[in-house]
Amino acid sequence: MLNKLYFDITAPKTQHHALRAIEKERESIGYYHLPDQDLTPILSYAEHIPTHIEQIAVIGIGGSSLGAKAVYAFLKPVENPSRRLLFFESTDPINITTQLAQIDLSKTHFLVISKSGTTVETFAIYKYIFSLHNDPSSYTFITDPDSPLEAYATTIGASVLHLPNNVGGRFSVLSSVGLLPLAMTGIDIKALLHGAKQVKESFFGAGYMQETLLKKAAFYAKHHAQYHINCLFAYSESLKYFCEWYVQLWGESLGKHQRHSAFHVGLTPIGLIGPKDQHSFLQLIMEGTRDKSVTFIKIEDFNTNITIPNITLPHLETLDVLNDLPFEKLINMQCDSVLEAILAQDDIPVDLIRIPQANAANMGALIFYYELLTSLVGELIDVNTYDQPGVEAGKIILKEKLKDRS
Repeated sequence: MLNKLYFDITAPKTQHHALRAIEKERESIGYYHLPDQDLTPILSYAEHIPTHIEQIAVIGIGGSSLGAKAVYAFLKPVENPSRRLLFFESTDPINITTQLAQIDLSKTHFLVISKSGTTVETFAIYKYIFSLHNDPSSYTFITDPDSPLEAYATTIGASVLHLPNNVGGRFSVLSSVGLLPLAMTGIDIKALLHGAKQVKESFFGAGYMQETLLKKAAFYAKHHAQYHINCLFAYSESLKYFCEWYVQLWGESLGKHQRHSAFHVGLTPIGLIGPKDQHSFLQLIMEGTRDKSVTFIKIEDFNTNITIPNITLPHLETLDVLNDLPFEKLINMQCDSVLEAILAQDDIPVDLIRIPQANAANMGALIFYYELLTSLVGELIDVNTYDQPGVEAGKIILKEKLKDRS
């Protein structure tokens, strides 16, 4: 994965401070160690899923589903998974009934994922599905050790897997939360972790990734009051759910009270997909308020060679310039053209991430890149990157409303 920054900043003291803080943080924050984990237990568990199972269904929300969904959507076209992976992550009754109508419950294995073991949305959906299909062997539960969910699973004789210590939900994609459902569908999770490990070693080993990430984080922190909206402009439909994962990671980690002041800070994430969002949000970037930075993601090799046919259409002869052009070249020309147009404005911060090929290793690298970047920016804007008190406040109110029903 290659990253080119079109903006510059020289703040060696700031960058040094961030690096030292992240190195110390590794002692207590669990996600830093996930690229080095032993995959044997996860792969062994996945191999023992009965052969008649045709789909894996994740019941979870937010960090319990978005990461695996992002990886699966990116790799499905190139890895041809052996099983379908789907997600029950909304209490929308139409969504629930529509998805259930498309699967055979007897040929589905459900992964119920809740770090706390008491997530309202997850267990509302689980209760409904369990009422339709109450075979405990069809369910695997992933939760923190000694949670209420583990106690429940033990009571019904279902299998339980644990999250590693000190790994928050939005940083959990490279743990059992994301790796188990992906392994069950045949996705190459070894390659996924290998890509993440390469980024980790490059960053902590003073490789090219360290300089890139430190410079980028320092720029965001220095200019977070002006460029407080960060647009991720990904040129592939396969990155749609990666953008959703990024929105949660960035928004839930960085929108906080500062630790040492009463100020509210944050960097608002926007996920965009090219080229379709060239015809909507791009106008706002180009001529709207100068409060946005833009990161482009382009895939250099899509693993497909489909080409626009050499056909002349009556009255549309000017479009013959498209003839014999590979679609992957066209979409990257569109990305480059928009990037150049924004650069010409001269007051919009822009950078470009190149993914050499659509594969598991490069997705793992991209995930760990953004997790590191989030941690660095959180440190530099003086927030606790790993809590979410704003989310918890809404949960408390909901629980009180539910109590009032009794």
